[in-house]
Amino acid sequence: MTKNGLLAPENYCLQIIDVQESLMAKIHGAEEVASTVELMVHCAKILEMPVLANTQYKKGLGPYVAGVEALVGDLPQFDKVEFNALRNEKTALFINRLPKTVTTMVLVGVETHICIYQTAMGLLKKGFFVWVVSDGVSSRSDLNHQQGLARLEKMGAVVGPAEMLIYELLGKAGTPAFKAVLPHIIKQAEGY
Repeated sequence: MTKNGLLAPENYCLQIIDVQESLMAKIHGAEEVASTVELMVHCAKILEMPVLANTQYKKGLGPYVAGVEALVGDLPQFDKVEFNALRNEKTALFINRLPKTVTTMVLVGVETHICIYQTAMGLLKKGFFVWVVSDGVSSRSDLNHQQGLARLEKMGAVVGPAEMLIYELLGKAGTPAFKAVLPHIIKQAEGY
């Protein structure tokens, strides 16, 4: 933690969960969620944060939505059948090998009340802080999404929008990182 209580990029890891075409076709606000996931991946890459991608039974549910799929080709990807991604052996091994500076896991994907919730609980149990990107997660119904977010907050996760987190990570304007991230923020804000 920095002196002002804010975290720096080296303290974060982004985890993408199950933004697969067949799932996203049924997700409330899917276009916004996919756009926010893309924004978070761009930001994480620019800030050199670790990123991992999970799919849920990819053989049956298929690849990520096209925009996200195009961004994750060079990232560690782990297919799972577990709802709590930490119960997946390869995912757990990746997370266990993260640098000790990584104290906060950032979650984006679907569904808020199932895989996001259960993965967050697993991460909290391991001692991580968890930031759930509120506009980067959703469920099939808005009610399940909203109740999932409320439960996540009650259990100790931080719930907030992508821009809040991104600007915390950037810290100030005018830096090379800020200039690299800003076009993605603008594109995302105009895109959905």
